[in-house]
Amino acid sequence: MDSNTTNERNVKPNPQEIDLLKLVRKIWNSRNLILKVCGIGTLIGLIINFGTPKEYTASTLIAPEGYRRSSSSGIGALASMADIDISSSSTTERDAIYPSLYPSIANSIPFLIRLFNIKVCEQKDSIVIPLSQYLKERQKVPWWNSITSVPVKLIGRTISLFKDTSDENREETKTKIDPFWLTREEAGMARAIASRINIEVDKKKKIIKIFVTMQDPQVAATVADTVQARLKEYITEYRTSKARRLLEYAEKLRKEAREEYYEAQKRYTRYADGNQGLVKLTSRAEQARLRNEMDLAQATYNQTEQQVQIAKAKVEKETPVYAVIQPVQVPLSPLKPRKMVILAGCIFLAGAGSISWILFAKDFVESFLRDIRRKRETSKDEYNQILADD
Repeated sequence: MDSNTTNERNVKPNPQEIDLLKLVRKIWNSRNLILKVCGIGTLIGLIINFGTPKEYTASTLIAPEGYRRSSSSGIGALASMADIDISSSSTTERDAIYPSLYPSIANSIPFLIRLFNIKVCEQKDSIVIPLSQYLKERQKVPWWNSITSVPVKLIGRTISLFKDTSDENREETKTKIDPFWLTREEAGMARAIASRINIEVDKKKKIIKIFVTMQDPQVAATVADTVQARLKEYITEYRTSKARRLLEYAEKLRKEAREEYYEAQKRYTRYADGNQGLVKLTSRAEQARLRNEMDLAQATYNQTEQQVQIAKAKVEKETPVYAVIQPVQVPLSPLKPRKMVILAGCIFLAGAGSISWILFAKDFVESFLRDIRRKRETSKDEYNQILADD
């Protein structure tokens, strides 16, 4: 009997378990409040879902070739004609534009400006309009933007009162987009387009993913395909710029050599036709000299023709090859808004907020309000006592 009493005395309640039970009981007693708040969160989530415009994302997956390249002996021969000293065919050079720079290229002002006037057409409309006009006139915004944008509009109107009139005159008289000096509208349009283009570079797999998000699926696919094509053009123009300059120089030399050959041929044939039957040594020597000049001009012309063909082959060799792993497709379902995620997030925040209020803030606020009421009652009693004494 004594041992049982001793064991009961040694068994002490765990404060943590008691506190946990109190917290659970406290939450359970306030379950109606939690359910109401979660219902309000559900309503807010539904409002956000139905008020947010749908957005579709079109994507493409490409794999560019390696960025290492080597010079050839043919281009070295061509460069020697132009008095350009380059190394032998065993040396290699690297491109200045790596695949990791492709996102920066797509977000650059010159690249974005070239996207202003691409023609797009909505899926439910046959009217073809420029991309800049589509983003300016056909984009939908949530209804609450009309409320939240009021301060921004007021600030903009206030700033416009102090705006220099020369800026307005420049915007009115401007006929061509100048990347060096953009207007506010052009800069805003460039930022809007850049925000809807996303390029990811996978360095391990050496692939490039291009994503374009628009409110219309067909417009998203059109812009994604255009960005892919324009990016290829940009890189191709850079990669082949040196080879194309050498090709232009080779074609210039070929043109000059051809003209010299035709002139030498005319001189020879004219002299040979006018001096047939003559047996003088001077006539024969002159004819032989003109024939040698014609043969030399022909040999030079043939050599320049060969160099042009080499230069053309070099341009083809330097042209990068992109393997389109996944072509652009019109998306079938919207990517945004993620209705279930938004709804679950609103319900979770509402539930977490109500539980936090019940466990932590409610008692503190109630005690704070009781202290205020107690002080007011105390001060009122003291005031009444003073009046009674008077």
